[in-house]
Amino acid sequence: MAKSLGPVKRKFSPWTDPAAVPFIRFENITKRFGDFTAVDNLTLDIYEREFFSLLGPSGCGKTTLMRMLAGFEEPTEGRILLQGKDISGVPPYRRPTNMMFQSYALFPHMTVEKNIAFGLQQDNLPKGEIAARVEEMLKLVKLESFAKRKPNQLSGGQRQRVALARSLAKRPKVLLLDEPLGALDKKLREETQFELMDIQTNLGLTFFIVTHDQEEAMTVSDRIAVMDKGVIVQVATPAEIYEAPNSRYVADFIGDINILEGTVVSTENAPGVVRLDSSGVAVAVEQDCQVVKGDQVAFAIRPEKVRMSLDAPAETSINAVYGEVWDIGYLGDFSVFLVKLADDRIVRAAQANVSRLVDRPVTFGDMVWLTWPRDAGIVLTR
Repeated sequence: MAKSLGPVKRKFSPWTDPAAVPFIRFENITKRFGDFTAVDNLTLDIYEREFFSLLGPSGCGKTTLMRMLAGFEEPTEGRILLQGKDISGVPPYRRPTNMMFQSYALFPHMTVEKNIAFGLQQDNLPKGEIAARVEEMLKLVKLESFAKRKPNQLSGGQRQRVALARSLAKRPKVLLLDEPLGALDKKLREETQFELMDIQTNLGLTFFIVTHDQEEAMTVSDRIAVMDKGVIVQVATPAEIYEAPNSRYVADFIGDINILEGTVVSTENAPGVVRLDSSGVAVAVEQDCQVVKGDQVAFAIRPEKVRMSLDAPAETSINAVYGEVWDIGYLGDFSVFLVKLADDRIVRAAQANVSRLVDRPVTFGDMVWLTWPRDAGIVLTR
């Protein structure tokens, strides 16, 4: 059985079942705008009831991919399947999807309840059913007492919840969220992330979110697809993306990380031991390193997995470097130390501030040892 990486958010992993049928399938999708290729021959499967995130920098093609699913853009090549049916050419209003825009796009002259009811009225639902569904949505997003207010009388977080309620009122099979929390402050954004997770689980819907916020994607997602220049670089759970990135790009894009580049100068008899050039760092990892002498590789390790000490460790020849504390960032719950090695490379170490006082505080200019266990880092070959 494969080793589990990180905590499991819920017992939900249809992508591990070979017999599972994708709910949404992007099949060899390419989208060009003139000479520019926004999405390049992309294939991706999303499963029913999954909270799926597309994560990447601005301009990588993630919003274009979402807009094609919504029906606002058509693929240049390839097809999009929803529940096994090709939806290419189906107009947006006939697709079982609904999109919540970053700007929320609320009608300023309508009350909260009328904003939520608008789409239902356009579908000519009976008045009684509209009223019942609006009431249900107001309760779901905890805005019952704000039903008669207009958008300009609400906070940013409240407007975000109105937009969410309006999107959910039509009971779409797939809810598309384009940077939905970008306008909220950090604390409210964190609170809303958990509210979104609860709503998605309770309703049993498929949520497809586009974001450039790594922390947001890591928090809400069952799986994350990391995009770069129109292609998918890696698709995995948040823990796998963080702990086992498949490339330098993914490792560097998700969170803080130390990446020590080098050429393999030797591989010792013990499995997973690689000695790099430059400062002569030798790293031992719990992986079968398929490398040979001369290969260009990178050793990646997260700052919180690096241990720092004023005293030399028992073993200094493997998984240990020595350097000077060059800078310190105090962030409240933890501190980040930038340690400069003899070859001028910088290694970050993060330490939790578990107590207010320490016996031997590490400070600027101190010479320290940085060490890490074999299972803390990973050797990357691409």
